[in-house]
Amino acid sequence: MSTYTQILYQIVFGTYDYAPFLNSENENILFSYVAGILKKKSCHSYIVGGASNHIHIITHIHPTEAPAFLVKDIKLASHKMILDNRELFSHFTGWQVGYGGFTYHIFSKEKLIRYVENQRTHHKIFSFKEELKELLNEHSVDYNEDYLII
Repeated sequence: MSTYTQILYQIVFGTYDYAPFLNSENENILFSYVAGILKKKSCHSYIVGGASNHIHIITHIHPTEAPAFLVKDIKLASHKMILDNRELFSHFTGWQVGYGGFTYHIFSKEKLIRYVENQRTHHKIFSFKEELKELLNEHSVDYNEDYLII
């Protein structure tokens, strides 16, 4: 039998110390780059987006990819790309340690895509840290708030 999966992921990670670095001039470059990494790894990217100091990835991960290794590869490759384009990403401080990874039923796909599309509006009200805490609580993930800082 072949391997069949239907696992919809939301992956979220931000910059070290929540430093803002994304803006209207550079965000699409980063989002497209991350989508390209996902494609090379045979993952289906529905949307890559974010605001100011973090990104959200809505994707199906290929069954041969482990989420932790995929995120590590995305962070390493995007960090290098950002450093190579320092003039566009002058305020980038590096990625924070760790990430948030959440699974959803496929029926949530459109709602998640809209959520990521509306990040700029969402973050006029909520900080990334507040958003992350909300996601962790929504998914019943125990966490130590001290580790949400870096």
